[in-house]
Amino acid sequence: MPVNPTVRSRLEAQGFCGLDDATLEELSPWLRWTYTIGTLVTLIGVASMSPVVLWVLAAITSAGIFLPFHPFDLLYNYGARILTGTRPFPHSGPQRRFVFIVATTWLIATGWMFYIGAPIAGIALGVPLIVVGALASITNFCIPSFIYNTVTARRTRKGTSRVRH
Repeated sequence: MPVNPTVRSRLEAQGFCGLDDATLEELSPWLRWTYTIGTLVTLIGVASMSPVVLWVLAAITSAGIFLPFHPFDLLYNYGARILTGTRPFPHSGPQRRFVFIVATTWLIATGWMFYIGAPIAGIALGVPLIVVGALASITNFCIPSFIYNTVTARRTRKGTSRVRH
């Protein structure tokens, strides 16, 4: 069964390219996993105005910049997927690494605002971060990936799942 073209397009925009329909159909609901966990932890950090929660999440997220995966992917690959009987996540592409750069920076800045006693600024930074994460978690539309693809002119070719360089 072919994957919904909108879902395919949004996941390819995040760098999950070259996946056949069967793989994408199986993984597409789970590829929101990392964004969802990150968004929930961000929500906790902002709601509690905790720089520590936000900075710990920033440290975890920053690992995804340098590794071929996000640490939360490991929770899926070595835990949840065993229960679901699905295959492991593919490695991150440059779009997803860019997402982790943006998220890490944003988390640090939001935490800093709470740390210095500027809760209004912390909330003003944190709520949009939660909204961006929730958007990716719910719809697979990732604003930082869209920005990356626009700035670098990366596009998927119609009818294929390869990225033009």
